[in-house]
Amino acid sequence: MIPEALDLLYGLPLWQATAVVVALSVAAALLVEFVVLRLARRLVGRTESRFDDILFEELRLPVLVTIALAGLYVLSVSPAAAATAFGAFDAQGLLGLPAVSVIILAWAWAANQIVNRFVEEVAESGRRYEFAPVFSNVWTLVVLVGAAFALLTLWDIDITPLLGAAGIAGIAIGFAAKDTVANFFGGLALYFDDTYKVGDFVVLESGDAGTVVKVGIRSTTLLTRDEVLVTVPNSMLNAGKVINQSAPGRRKRIKVPVGVAYGSDPEEVEAVVLDIAADEELVLERPEPRMRLRRLGDSALEYELLCWVPSPNREGKARHRLNRAVYGALRGAGIEIPYPKRDVTVTGRSPPESVDELAAQEPAGATSLED
Repeated sequence: MIPEALDLLYGLPLWQATAVVVALSVAAALLVEFVVLRLARRLVGRTESRFDDILFEELRLPVLVTIALAGLYVLSVSPAAAATAFGAFDAQGLLGLPAVSVIILAWAWAANQIVNRFVEEVAESGRRYEFAPVFSNVWTLVVLVGAAFALLTLWDIDITPLLGAAGIAGIAIGFAAKDTVANFFGGLALYFDDTYKVGDFVVLESGDAGTVVKVGIRSTTLLTRDEVLVTVPNSMLNAGKVINQSAPGRRKRIKVPVGVAYGSDPEEVEAVVLDIAADEELVLERPEPRMRLRRLGDSALEYELLCWVPSPNREGKARHRLNRAVYGALRGAGIEIPYPKRDVTVTGRSPPESVDELAAQEPAGATSLED
């Protein structure tokens, strides 16, 4: 039955055959949309994962476009189309190649969207971000190059001259945009080295510190504690020193200096300060807080309270609370917090009683008060 239908279709004039194929293609696309895809949507909706929802949403359009336009390509290579021409264009150039071009673009768009949305879903899910967002940008570039190559090949365009021109243009662009190229490869190096991820708190060689909120092809964006966005080129990050305070674990040890007067009981001092650290909710119980006598200073016994906070962002608040609590506890326990003291001894003659006596004490050549 199918061969007879094809013979009947090929026997029609091209415009009539085109109308029949378009009608059948649209009908098939509607059937898939309201029957097959509706059933698939129900099955996907029963799962808890968002990845299958993203896959379904992005594949729906290219599937329908492929069904709707595939018939035109089949018609364009039929015997009826081969024997007919519309002006300067044959049927394949007028119907088939444009249809396939649209199908390629639809699938390229879907492939790019699927990967980018997968990356966003992983980032928003709160899981550890094992790959940098720069992967999305690299994938977009790969899809663009692949789609362009497929279209040029489809239309039988010789890309050999284009490759030569691209080589010359690449050299020119490399010199003109060397900073951009350096930032791009710097971002790739940071990704493969796993230097940091979105959400990590980093301190740069320049002194800037903040949470990584975006990793792009050209630059990395930090959000400081003052809620100011700082954009740093990837080439500078790749060449400079970057301290990732969120790796390998997010917790951070802080050191709080405490000075007490000579004569204080060391055991009492340590017990008072450790009790304060144990009561502070921002301080982790494990590892346990510790006190260390670091130095016998000029004016005080110089201690350090060593304790851990859940993340680098908690350091400032934890220091504030600990300093206030330690100060109050030491005062309450009668332990003195000293400050530097200096003894000044003044030696010399007694002060003059008159102006004449003062002038007599002045060295030779000095200007008198009367002058």
